[in-house]
Amino acid sequence: MIQLTEKMRPAANDSNQIYHAEAERELCIVAQRIVQARKKTGITLKDLQQRLKERDVDVGYTSLIRWEKGETVPNAYQLLAICNALNIPDAYSYFMNTAATLNEVGLQKVEDYKNDLIASGHYKPVVITRKKAVKYIEMPVSTLAASAGTGEFLDGENIELMRFPESSVPAGADFAVRVNGDSMEPVYLDHQLAWVQVCNELQPGEVGIFVLDGEGYIKAYDEQDPGEDERDDYTDSNGNVHSKPVLISYNRKYAPRVVLPSDSFKICGRVLN
Repeated sequence: MIQLTEKMRPAANDSNQIYHAEAERELCIVAQRIVQARKKTGITLKDLQQRLKERDVDVGYTSLIRWEKGETVPNAYQLLAICNALNIPDAYSYFMNTAATLNEVGLQKVEDYKNDLIASGHYKPVVITRKKAVKYIEMPVSTLAASAGTGEFLDGENIELMRFPESSVPAGADFAVRVNGDSMEPVYLDHQLAWVQVCNELQPGEVGIFVLDGEGYIKAYDEQDPGEDERDDYTDSNGNVHSKPVLISYNRKYAPRVVLPSDSFKICGRVLN
């Protein structure tokens, strides 16, 4: 075991004390200090293991034993977590064998002074807000844009899976489709992803994805009563008169598109965003 020689020891009035890493390691200073702090706190190794886990340091029981025996040492972030778990306020002084230290009375005076500074409101501790881990999910995205293509938005050939932050996907969304063009500006922009819930009915005012004569569209849905000269065209075999579907663009330079009885028309889903 290496002993600190007089040459290695800093002078009492030396403010720039030299740290001798090799000697400290041979003396297992870090291990000794961890054991002392844990015993002073009055907790077991299992308790320390749990406290470290609460501070995002998940280490095995065997690793803790090896730390306390000096066979291995914790890394910088693990050591800081240990200091926090064992209420070590001044890690530098505590783990530096060659550093000047205070007795119990002196340490208490330092703690009292620190509390006075905090109470003044001018020297509040820095609060570090922990970032919440982002959870990702895979969602189907149509490779066909919403104003071009065959409108087969959910067939196997026109779907790719993409990863998104879970918080960015609206509840109830079944797939996404990319907007093509400016007909729904300023709400839906060119190339924007629109999240869609599969359905075959919409209420007036809702935005949907439609297939009209083989072309896919994103439009606001509306209905009109048919004129007297159109009633027969919108009357079913049971004698019920149906409203005329109308597809509305938010961009006023595009006229509404009335769906005629002769048109091939399908509602594919409701746009959620």
